[in-house]
Amino acid sequence: MPDQALEGYKVIDLGWHIAGPYCTKLLAELGAEVIKVERVGGGDPARGMPPFFGDDPHPEKSLLFLYLNTGKKSVTLNLKTEKGKKMLRDLVRDADLVVENFHPRVLPGLGLDYEALAKVNPRLVMTSITSFGQIGPYRDYKASDITGLALGGLMHMTGELGREPLTYGGWQSQYQGGINGFAASMTALFYRDMGQGQGEGQHVDISIMESIAQILEFFDLNYQVTGAIYDRSGMRWANAPAWGIYPCLDGYVGLISGPVRRWLQFAKLMNEPELADPKYIAQRKELADDIDALMLPWLIEHTKDEIYHAAQNMEPAIPASPVRTPEDLINSPQFKARQFFVEVEHPVAGRGIYPGPPAKMGETPMQIGRAPLLGEHNQEIYGRLGFSSKDLDALKNEGVI
Repeated sequence: MPDQALEGYKVIDLGWHIAGPYCTKLLAELGAEVIKVERVGGGDPARGMPPFFGDDPHPEKSLLFLYLNTGKKSVTLNLKTEKGKKMLRDLVRDADLVVENFHPRVLPGLGLDYEALAKVNPRLVMTSITSFGQIGPYRDYKASDITGLALGGLMHMTGELGREPLTYGGWQSQYQGGINGFAASMTALFYRDMGQGQGEGQHVDISIMESIAQILEFFDLNYQVTGAIYDRSGMRWANAPAWGIYPCLDGYVGLISGPVRRWLQFAKLMNEPELADPKYIAQRKELADDIDALMLPWLIEHTKDEIYHAAQNMEPAIPASPVRTPEDLINSPQFKARQFFVEVEHPVAGRGIYPGPPAKMGETPMQIGRAPLLGEHNQEIYGRLGFSSKDLDALKNEGVI
């Protein structure tokens, strides 16, 4: 049995920034050999994105790049040159998967689209992750992370009633596209190797906008059936007197009251008999400010961990949740017990504590290695294609690698 589930699989990572690299990061953690093809000179633009280790804007110290590219091998290649295109085709010849998140016009313009690469390797699976997909009237539009959240509909659901929609922290639509790219890539490989695919590859088309629209639960379906438009509710959710994020002594805590029985537990937890008055269930929306006024004095006298454990130890329990800071996450006893965070040593950036893999597999554990230096594996990877050190020096002088 292999040490890791995808050991023996070869992935060509043409991704840059976030969505594509996150997809291939997960594949690398499962044991696939992921060869990251980077631009000659600067490499993946994520290398230039802050923050940096030691606040030093060095291409090997971007925290985002280091996180997204753990366990990969880096080669440099100029895909605008004929020699570079040929070398990529040679790399693809025995690859299982190519992942890319360029604009839809880029690879066809270079003659390196799926149809061209499939002629070299009919078994190839190619996953393209773009803002809007390979077809449709928006295909060629420019986009950012907020674009996917807005056009996908998720922002309409996020924020306080009567206020403007809110976005999410980080690059959440990009990660959602990367997750879907990972799942679809794995499914296509399974179909090729173990299903009814009989060894044939295929092109997987991932739209980030659709990745967001897919997680709206039943709200768009509800509109079709009833005509009702789900609006933002924030902490004033219609079915509960208290539902959302509240301030406390050392930060914030999430509270969900839910059914009547649990609301009575709130009154008991906060030692506030008045909260048990049935009117707060019957008129939860109208009396929301009064409910908050009764809760807040107790909340701001207690820490988020005190509230969390006290609520969880109620019978029945109240599903409270402290809003964790980065410091809280690193020191979380739950994360420590599961050994989620791992130390990774990088030759330039040094030692860092990285989030671990998203799953624990009993027989084929996911593992994290360090991110590669730019072009670190040129000799190893291109040596497999028959290039000598002298050949590589010449290609470097020509600007091919």
